[in-house]
Amino acid sequence: MHVKGKVCVVTGAASGIGEAVARAYAEAGARGVVVADLKSSRDKLAKVAGDIDGLAVTGDVGLEEDIKALIAAAEDKYGPIDVFFSNAGLSRKGQETASDADWDVSWRVHVMSHVFAARALVPGMLARGSGYLLNTASAAGLLASLNSMPYGVTKNAAVAPAEHRAIQYGDRGIGLSVLCPQSVQTGMTTPGPSAARVDGVLQPPEVARMVIEAMEAERFLILSHPQVAEYMLRKASSRDRWIAGMRRLRDKIYGAPTSA
Repeated sequence: MHVKGKVCVVTGAASGIGEAVARAYAEAGARGVVVADLKSSRDKLAKVAGDIDGLAVTGDVGLEEDIKALIAAAEDKYGPIDVFFSNAGLSRKGQETASDADWDVSWRVHVMSHVFAARALVPGMLARGSGYLLNTASAAGLLASLNSMPYGVTKNAAVAPAEHRAIQYGDRGIGLSVLCPQSVQTGMTTPGPSAARVDGVLQPPEVARMVIEAMEAERFLILSHPQVAEYMLRKASSRDRWIAGMRRLRDKIYGAPTSA
C-alpha cells in the first residue's frame, strides 16, 4: 500500500521508530497522521503532531478502551483509518522472577494492543476491501531475548497473531506486516552489553524507510537487519544447535552464569 492520501495511525509515536514512521507517512503524502503515546509523553507527542500537521492522542494502548478512544478520535478528524501501526513497546528485565506486573504490562502492550486494534478495525477494513495493519514485534520475537524473558516471550507472541491475520485477511484486501528489528537507537536502547547490538545499531529514520518500502511491496516480514533471516534458518534447521549457540552468545555478551 502506498500511504499517499491515506489516514494513518501510529502508536508509540512520541519518539523512536514510531516518531520516524509518522514523519515518513506525512512526508509520503498521507492525508492525515494520528500519533499516539502515553500521557507522560504528551509534550513530545504534541511536537511531533505539530511538525507534521497531525493529531496527537494520549492513552495506554494496553487498555482496550483507550484503543477505541484513539480510533474514534482519528475517525472523527479524518474519517476511516487506512493504516494502523501498532508500534508501542516497553522493556522489562528479568527471567521467571520478573514481577507479575511486569509480565502483565508486557503482555498487554506487546500482544493485546494489537488484538484490540484489529478487533476494532478489521470489520470496517473488510467491508471497504482495503486497509493495512502493521505491528512492531522484534528480532527477539523470532529468535530470543537473552536478558529479558517478559520482553522476548511477549514479542514472540506478537508474531503469531500477525501471521494469523495475514492468513485470514491478506487475500481479502487487508495488507499486513510485522516489523522485527534488532537494535535501533531509541529510548529503549540502554548502555552496557547487549546481544541485540551484535549486528550494529540503526537509526529510526532508516527503519522508517524500510517500513515504507515494505508496505509498498506488501511484504509481511520486515527485518531491519538481514542477518536475522540467516539466524532464523539456523534455528529452524537444528533447534538444539541453535540453543547451544545462543548459550555461547549469552556467555560472550553477559558472562557465564554462576551456579545456583
